[in-house]
Amino acid sequence: MRTRRAGLRCCVPARRASRAVSFWTAAALLVLVLAASGVPSPLYRVYQERFGFSAGVLTTVFGIYALALLATLLVVGALSDHVGRRPVIVAGMLLQVVAMALFWAADSVGWLLAARVVQGLSVGSLTGALGATLLDHQRSDRPLGALVNSASPGFALALGAVSAGLSVEFVPAPTDWVFGTLTALFAVAAGVALLLPESSPRIPGALASLWPRVHVPAAQRVPFLVVAPCLVAMWALGGLYLSLGPSVAAGVFGLEDHLVGSLVIVAMQGMGAVGGITLRNTAPHTAMTTGCLVFAAGVSGTIVSLATGSAALFFAAAVVSGFGFGAAFLGAVATVTAGVAPGERGGLLSSVFVVGYLAFSIPAVAAGLASGAVGLRPTAAVYGVAVIVLALAAVAGLLRHRRAAERRPEPVAV
Repeated sequence: MRTRRAGLRCCVPARRASRAVSFWTAAALLVLVLAASGVPSPLYRVYQERFGFSAGVLTTVFGIYALALLATLLVVGALSDHVGRRPVIVAGMLLQVVAMALFWAADSVGWLLAARVVQGLSVGSLTGALGATLLDHQRSDRPLGALVNSASPGFALALGAVSAGLSVEFVPAPTDWVFGTLTALFAVAAGVALLLPESSPRIPGALASLWPRVHVPAAQRVPFLVVAPCLVAMWALGGLYLSLGPSVAAGVFGLEDHLVGSLVIVAMQGMGAVGGITLRNTAPHTAMTTGCLVFAAGVSGTIVSLATGSAALFFAAAVVSGFGFGAAFLGAVATVTAGVAPGERGGLLSSVFVVGYLAFSIPAVAAGLASGAVGLRPTAAVYGVAVIVLALAAVAGLLRHRRAAERRPEPVAV
């Protein structure tokens, strides 16, 4: 008996280590994928100067990525729940290799469009699968899946943006260096993904799951509708910063330096990670409410900076908005994923990102087209007012939902 107990004690740490290694490996792969998706943003102005295209074309290059990503989420977002996480992750990493090679070889707008489409297909297939893998491997006594899923976009996009901005500033051939390195990194990442243990229950219905749809389990539908305005507000502003942020810094505030332009993205996206980590131990509704209110205050500061021409206020407002983004997104993800069954995690997270990327792409493309007609300053100001209204509507909806839940009678024990 003593030997058996000793053997059990030996086995427990090994299982925990395996789960921890799998969790943090999936987290690292998710950060790499999202960082690579943010790398082109500081380079858009380089390509714009090289190929001579307008702000409208720039946001089209940006938007086509999100639309390809959305189409993939709708078709294969739940596939990893059926065929397994690992095959979907490996295939997505190989698509990233192709995308980075296309960026590396790009010599016209057509190549950029092709590269962004392939990158969108890859990120669309990986977002739900890697996010579900994090939920699968998180420890029950320390559930970090929602935190990593919500903090990764901000941290990774900031990492990608600053890396690309530094390369533009200090490397002779920045696009060759950046995309050559990323091509090699994703080839290695595909090999690493092969070593991940399978964690999906593999429920039947793989072919049926390919029918385009937004899959939200019945138990999560009300929370999903409650958090939707929050998701739209946060991601819409993120799309504006990633597509036109450096252009606004140059065109409105006269900050022509490429590195300074990328710091606008870092200010918002990097603080998104800080906001999520700071409020990680608060209740989901508290994180979402606090985040939305801080976000609204930050965007209000952005509108004032556009009116006054204060670059310092513009950067400070981006920091505040980013903090609110991270906190609110953490609360929204935690709210909507609470209690979701293992076989429905991939589909639900993909649906969350469908809403996010719709808000990420369509408003940004519209803003790019509008800026050509009315200018960057008024376009950004109107955009800011719209996302403030959505953030405040999300707070009101969450409060109304909580009050309704508190008034609901408790079930009578039989």
